[in-house]
Amino acid sequence: MPAYTPLPGTVLSREIADYPEGIVLPIDKPYRWTSADVIRKVKYAAIRHFGKKNLKVGHAGTLDPLATGILIVCIGPATRQAQTLQDHDKEYIAGISFGATTPSYDLEKEIDRTMPYDNVSEASIRAILPSFIGTQQQIAPLFSAKSVDGVRAYDMARRLFKEQQRTGSAANFDSAALDILNTSTITINELELLSFNPDGIPPRTTGPATVASSRIHVNDNSDLHLPHADIRISCSKGTYIRAFARDLGEALGTGAHLDALRRTLNGPFTISDALSLDQVLSMLSSERLPGA
Repeated sequence: MPAYTPLPGTVLSREIADYPEGIVLPIDKPYRWTSADVIRKVKYAAIRHFGKKNLKVGHAGTLDPLATGILIVCIGPATRQAQTLQDHDKEYIAGISFGATTPSYDLEKEIDRTMPYDNVSEASIRAILPSFIGTQQQIAPLFSAKSVDGVRAYDMARRLFKEQQRTGSAANFDSAALDILNTSTITINELELLSFNPDGIPPRTTGPATVASSRIHVNDNSDLHLPHADIRISCSKGTYIRAFARDLGEALGTGAHLDALRRTLNGPFTISDALSLDQVLSMLSSERLPGA
């Protein structure tokens, strides 16, 4: 018997035993909330609702604070399925700005480099996307400011690693540099350019801050009018979309960073299945999402 996934407006029993396989909640994670913020909020409400202090609550794969979309939350026995749910393929809609980078490759950190973007166009993006499809080694983003002769150690190690991958030789590659890289094998199944705006996007409006979201800093780079693309990405687990944005920028001869990210599919759940955090808290003792 699969875990129970409630529909919006469902009234949950106050007996966790009524859900022998546990409960799975596909939640549309709020902007500027960490995945841990969501888990803490749901766990507190679930413990009160079911009257069970040692109730297990976990997630099946994190989302970055500046991402929204499907975060699968498991309650009770369903936590045993978390790894299986996490192993499914994912789909994202990524907003990418070209011509500048940040240390985090999204808007959490300020721009550290700007560069020409003359080669960025709708045609050039469409032409380069097929080269990213397939199984490949991806180097995860790393917030590192350590410098070696004026060059960030992480950037130097990443360039050397990519050269090693291209030539098949370890010549001139300091093995110690590999220790600071986090590489993984990923698969990108599909890429689709949804839109392109050469003049950038307007400032993002996110509504009033909550207690959780006020802790997450967001930079607004809209006044730079950097070229912007929305790209749909279907990929395997473990794929860093911030790293994809970085690599796409480099492939186009410039820099790039995420300005928006939304997970629209996680295994069996699509974004149309997702519940708002408000809806989930309403199921659990009718608690409402607070303001500031």
